[in-house]
Amino acid sequence: MAWKEIVGSAFDADAFDAYCHGLSWTAWRPSFITVHNTAAPSLAQRPNGFTKTHIQNLVTFYRDKQGWSAGPHLFIDDRQIWVFTPLTVSGVHSPSWNKTALGIEMLGDYDKDAFDSGRGLLVRQNTVAAMATLCAILGMDPLTMKLHREDPKTTHACPGTHVKKLELIQDVQDLLVQRHAGEHLV
Repeated sequence: MAWKEIVGSAFDADAFDAYCHGLSWTAWRPSFITVHNTAAPSLAQRPNGFTKTHIQNLVTFYRDKQGWSAGPHLFIDDRQIWVFTPLTVSGVHSPSWNKTALGIEMLGDYDKDAFDSGRGLLVRQNTVAAMATLCAILGMDPLTMKLHREDPKTTHACPGTHVKKLELIQDVQDLLVQRHAGEHLV
C-alpha cells in the first residue's frame, strides 16, 4: 500500500483555523472525529511537546514498522497542533472508522495524566480548538465525535479514563458558540 505523505507542520489554534479554511475536501470528506491519546509517549516523556524530529519518527513507525498507508490526521500537544496525514484524505487510526473519521492523537496518558489541569488541560484546549474548527468548516455536529475506545474493534480504553466524552463535546460546543457570538447581529 502506498504511503500518503505527511504535512508535518505545526500550528497554534488561530493558524490552524486559517490553514483549514484554505483546504478543499473534494476527494474525501469525513463524517466525524475520533479522539485518541498517545499513552506512550506521556506528557512527562515529551516535556516540550512534539518536535519535528518526533513527527518524522512517527512516519518511520507507521510506514515502516506498522506497514500502514498513513497515520492519524493530527497530533496535539500542550503547545501546538501538528498536521500529520493531510486532512483531505483518509488516515489510519481506528480500525472501524479509518475511511469515515478524522483521527486526532493527543499527547498524554489520560489514565494517569490529568486532563483538567496543567499540561493536560492545555492539550485539551488545543484539541477543543482543532475540533471546533473542523466541525465548523465541515459542518459536523460535535455530538458525532467518538472516543477510540468506542470502536468495536478496539480493546483498550483510549483516550484514557480521564477523558470524558460529554465534557469534551460540551467544550467544543461552547467554543463554537463563543467564536460565532455576534455573527447574527446586525
